[in-house]
Amino acid sequence: MRLETSRIYRPTDKEPFMNERQREYFRNKLLAWKEDILREAKETLQHLQDENQNHPDLADRASSETERAIELRARDRQRKLIAKIDAALQRIEDGTYGYCEETGEPISIKRLEARPIATLSLEAQERHERRERVYRDN
Repeated sequence: MRLETSRIYRPTDKEPFMNERQREYFRNKLLAWKEDILREAKETLQHLQDENQNHPDLADRASSETERAIELRARDRQRKLIAKIDAALQRIEDGTYGYCEETGEPISIKRLEARPIATLSLEAQERHERRERVYRDN
């Protein structure tokens, strides 16, 4: 039901920013994303348990361990992503979702569509990345 609604409605810049309909749209988008990640995590866990067999061949064992390490790293990134999704859902609840943490200005709908967990406007994100690059290069 939720996904059907999100296919019909698309937020635009022509309506009041972060009105109830937009908040509900992004809440549903975030919840669906979180459900997908949790389902994938469950599948990965099942795969890792099924794969947990003793490989007599050293090359097979090494290959299996490498795959396992890659999957576990991916799961760790997904766990961090879930924390960001939960934080975005909390911002929807407290009324701060969609506004730049640095400037307080609205984050564009286009940016939120592409990255619903965004906390910075595109301009603020670019400034942040430039500062990071300067520190990294020094």
